[in-house]
Amino acid sequence: MSLIDLEAEVPPAEAEEARAIKGRTPWQLAWARLRQDKIAIISAVVIVLILLMAVCAPLLTHWFGTDPTKTNTNTGLDPDGLPIGPGAHHLLGTDELGRDIFSRAIYGARVSLEVGLISTLIATIIGVAIGLVAGYYSGWLDSALSRVLEIVLSFPYLIVALVVAATIGPSETGEICVISAFSFAAIARVVRGQVIQIKAREYIEAARSLGASNLRIMVIDILPNLLAPVIVLATLLIPTAIVTESTLTFLGAGVDIRIPSWGGMLSESTQYYRVAWWYLFVPSGLLLLTTLAFNMLGDGVRDALDPRSERVLAKAGK
Repeated sequence: MSLIDLEAEVPPAEAEEARAIKGRTPWQLAWARLRQDKIAIISAVVIVLILLMAVCAPLLTHWFGTDPTKTNTNTGLDPDGLPIGPGAHHLLGTDELGRDIFSRAIYGARVSLEVGLISTLIATIIGVAIGLVAGYYSGWLDSALSRVLEIVLSFPYLIVALVVAATIGPSETGEICVISAFSFAAIARVVRGQVIQIKAREYIEAARSLGASNLRIMVIDILPNLLAPVIVLATLLIPTAIVTESTLTFLGAGVDIRIPSWGGMLSESTQYYRVAWWYLFVPSGLLLLTTLAFNMLGDGVRDALDPRSERVLAKAGK
């Protein structure tokens, strides 16, 4: 059978798929797949809105709220001394000290997102570096680093966080250090496994035979192939870091209680949930919405970066 006959046997749908994929880079295909995922796009929009809310917190509090640290026991509490509910003067009500919950919630987003993003970035850099070295060199170095990763993964981070808080006091820097120190190991293990697979490929052997140094092979030939799994891991690690930050602050081992944060608001609201439901609902709702959006976006990114989904993209169209 000639090539012409073979081409004639290809169904029209298959030919259309080939034309849709031909000439596009893997990243272009991934972006096109991600755009087809409505849940991931909605999640991305939610995340952008929350980020804008955090960045524009001073403007929003100036227009719609008050100073998040300003107590107002005169007009911020009802005659019985209890928090007042949502209304014209306080969009989301007040807390036990008459402070505006709307203002504290959007400033709390700043703390949670800052800690979550910075700690994830640090953990990703450390995890990629350790996983790359361990997977590439193998031998005793791989064994030693693997044992360290296992110890880190098995150690209860809350104990360390409480010790750090007792030593240097609650602080945002301490939170970032603790979360980063106990998050990098998960990334390092995945990266190590990927590197072990990649270094056995023919183009790595070809680079060695041409005299390329180990550093060049790791940085130029292997590292770019790790971007897809690392991006997915980092996207899914951010909500974990945000929840951890809120947990540590809730337990008193996070940021200073005077600084507005979602974890701090949750801790303070537990005494008033019967008479001031909004006090508990606002920070918990924002925390749930943020973590859910990051998780849904992470799932979408993971599916988009999966090359096995190319046929689905071709059927969906550009």
